[in-house]
Formats: sequence, structure tokens, C-alpha cells
Amino acid sequence: MSGGEASAGAAVGVAVGVAVAQFAPTAEERANLAAIDELTARAVARGAEVVLFPEYASYFVDPFDDTLRAHAQDVDGDFTRGLREIASRYGAVVVAGLVERGAGDRVRNAVVAVGADGVRAVYRKLHLYDAFGQRESDWVEAGTPSVPETFEVGGLRFALMTCYDLRFPEVARVLADAGAHVVLTAAEWVRGPLKEHHWRTLVHARAIENTLYVAGADHPPPLGVGASLIVDPQGVELAGVGTATDVAVAFVDAAVIERVRRVNPALALRRFRVEPID
Repeated sequence: MSGGEASAGAAVGVAVGVAVAQFAPTAEERANLAAIDELTARAVARGAEVVLFPEYASYFVDPFDDTLRAHAQDVDGDFTRGLREIASRYGAVVVAGLVERGAGDRVRNAVVAVGADGVRAVYRKLHLYDAFGQRESDWVEAGTPSVPETFEVGGLRFALMTCYDLRFPEVARVLADAGAHVVLTAAEWVRGPLKEHHWRTLVHARAIENTLYVAGADHPPPLGVGASLIVDPQGVELAGVGTATDVAVAFVDAAVIERVRRVNPALALRRFRVEPID
């Protein structure tokens, strides 16, 4: 795990395959791991070295109930060990949502990045989905702002965030300041009026304003909008999934980021910095 200031020290010209893997997690951990295994194999066969899965990939029920707490795990629990086996089998870093055991009655909404060598990074959702008639905070405790944990593959730095965090541009900006070349967004982006439009617009906006890559993996319909996608630093969609259970792969390259930032040095020209309010 690592964190720190922005850096341009990536291996220029080395492209890394990144996949978004779209599936509908259930209340059966074994079934979820089996789906993750199958989709990771599919992604790696297409050249992926990093495979992003949705939020709540370890366990999901709708609506939430007390079983959420009963199925919460520690970061080094069975689900993460299962991810490590998959990562080792296919030689990839697997990133997926985890219902993590909390300190009290509520759970944590975590995302873990796991390689063959173990956990590379952990992120706990900062902004809970208390919007559009939902109350995630009834069941989940928010993470605490801190130095982002990142991980590297092929000289590129990857950072994590979750679903509703996408609506807060400060989150992605902090990750850019930590040197991220790629922001991986695990989501359960609930369907509703204009929700797919919001999802696509926000993924593109976070990429454009930070001149980096953004990948988002969602649940498919009927609960999620689907539309998992990978967007480049100029806001161009490189790959995507519609409404099916499937993967999409794109290749990310630090040289592309450097070219875009030479033309549009927006990060260097800004006059504000992001600081947590609590």
C-alpha cells in the first residue's frame, strides 16, 4: 500500500490492460466469488492486468437488512482470501467491493485491491448514499478522510473510490494529487430517472477535470444502471458494457496522460486545494 504526493514517475509508453467487470452480486458469497473468477478469466484473456468489480461484490441484498451485518468480514477474511486465490490464478490485481465488519452496529462499505501477494490497497466509502430516498448511513458507517492508499501495476498508479463519491469532485482531485493515473470506481449506481445520464456524465467529468483515466464498474439492471465503462483523460469512452454480465477492457498509458497535461495543464494552473472539513 502506498500514498503520497502527485508524481510523474510512471513508465512512459507502457500500457496496462484494465477491465471493468459487470455482474449482480447476491447474498451467496461462493456464487459471488465464482462469478468473479469467471469474469477475471475472461478479462485476463483479453489482456487485462487489473480487473474492477462493483460495490458490495462480497454480499448484497436489496433492501438492506440485518443480514448485512451478519455477513460482514474483516479485510483479511474469507472473501479477500478468495480474491487472492483468483488474483494468483490469473496473474491480475482484482478490485472488488467488500462488506467490512465495523466497530459498532454498522458495517463499512470497503473496496479492496488484491494481488497474488495480498491486499494492495483498501478504500472505505466517504460519502454515503443518503439521497434519492435512500439511507445507506442507517446500515453503513462512513470512512474517514486520510492519505489515499494506492497501488502500482506496470508503473501506473491506481486509486480507489466508491459510487456516490463520484458526485463529489474533491474525492477524485485528492486521488489525482496522490499521483493516481487511474481512478477505479466500484459502484451500485441505482436505476432511476436520469441516473444513467448522471453516471456517464460524472465518470467523464472526473476524467476530464483531472486529466486521468476513470473506470467505473456497476451492477447491471434491474437494480443498477449497468453501463460500466473506462474513460480516458480527454473524456473519450474507450470501452464499456451495456446491460449484460460481461467485461470490457481498455489499455491505459501514462504517455497519454502526459501528452494531455502538456496541452491542458489544468492541475498545475489551479488556485485552490482540497482539504477535509472534519
